[in-house]
Amino acid sequence: MVSPQVVNLAIILGMTQVSKRIPFDDPQTLNIIRAIYLGSNLIIAGLYLYVQLSINKKKDLTTLKYVEPAPMGSSEEGKLVTTTVHAYDSQQVRTAYRSQLMGVAMMAFMHMYLRYTNPLLIQSIIPLKSAFENNIVKIHFWGQPASGDLKRPFKQPQGFMSAMQGGATQSDKKAVEAAERAGRGGAKEE
Repeated sequence: MVSPQVVNLAIILGMTQVSKRIPFDDPQTLNIIRAIYLGSNLIIAGLYLYVQLSINKKKDLTTLKYVEPAPMGSSEEGKLVTTTVHAYDSQQVRTAYRSQLMGVAMMAFMHMYLRYTNPLLIQSIIPLKSAFENNIVKIHFWGQPASGDLKRPFKQPQGFMSAMQGGATQSDKKAVEAAERAGRGGAKEE
């Protein structure tokens, strides 16, 4: 299967070529592109709302324990987190909402203040694709089982930001027991 980053790059390159042929100086065309962007974000918000309602309906109170990595540059060990699947999934949806709102805010700044119009077209497609590829959406919207890559806690995608955060979340029994014995964290998140 092709990597999502490769597909995103292909979409960006393709849409950049398409956007060169679109007359953004025509007010009617610009309003249509704005409507497409707005519609895309409304679909994403509706998708996340549906997923949150699905999470609340299931209300899975199964205990979930994992060790959060320590911040990069810190000499301390990771923190033990004890939560429920319901709370973890709700937190993942909130993170996805927050990420989407940051993208909308940045796009609003770029479009309204800096007068960039071409990114509207690209940002109508990439976030929508990413929303449907989100792990929490795969479980609660597409109905995929929470196993393998979708096993909670989710693995962070490899990249610069994951390296900055100090590594991967550990959920194996050995790491959890070691954190419990060391007395690191253990506060239950609600």
